[in-house]
Amino acid sequence: LGMSRRSFPFASRKSVKEKARLRLREFDVGDKFSRLLLPKASVLLPLMVREGKLHLLLTVRSMQLRRSPGEVCFPGGKSEAIDKDEIDTALREAKEEVGLQPEKVEVICRLVPGIDKMNHLVTPVVGFIEDTFQAIPNPDEVSDVFIMPLEYFIKPLNYKTLPYKTSSGHLSWVHCFRYDDHEHKMSFRIWGLTAHFAVFLALVIFGKRPTFEVDYDLDNLISSSENNFMNLYASLYERKKSNL
Repeated sequence: LGMSRRSFPFASRKSVKEKARLRLREFDVGDKFSRLLLPKASVLLPLMVREGKLHLLLTVRSMQLRRSPGEVCFPGGKSEAIDKDEIDTALREAKEEVGLQPEKVEVICRLVPGIDKMNHLVTPVVGFIEDTFQAIPNPDEVSDVFIMPLEYFIKPLNYKTLPYKTSSGHLSWVHCFRYDDHEHKMSFRIWGLTAHFAVFLALVIFGKRPTFEVDYDLDNLISSSENNFMNLYASLYERKKSNL
């Protein structure tokens, strides 16, 4: 029709979202891992479309917090008795931390969980939020909120791996990204479980090979991500048994 995509900002936003939705639904684990015998936690991976591209909202933990002060993470926290599932936990925590109202989140899916250094089973919940969302950080928990392109997690400008000792004593490697937010003249370091979830989300949505090594079979991303997780869980379970 000879019209640029710019003429259709709404249409392009819709198609970007729709493609992402379809990909994410293929990877929805539902409550498949909910009955595993570990304390539960959830994080919300808030996606938005800005200038036709997918972006992620992340937070910086308050320096007053005892655990991981000043680290970049997603809104989230431990499950509480009032939560009926992992989605409830993620939405409740996002409201408490950044003032995101649950009804303003279009929840798409739950992805394969991870295990944090406190041995919580952490479920990533993916949802779309409006790009007009204005965060109101709770200063007790969050010192900063920023937005970055999801594509950075497969095509980073500044990336390295860090050696990391897992809870079961194995030496492993974790992704570490440095992101320069020119708008706010700040630089952020995203690593560990937060980077792990962001990379997996980008792999799911874009279906492209990243510019760095990942320990997934990219042709069988669903099964290899679930196998990786179950191996991690099994090694933790074995260690628990041997400590009894």
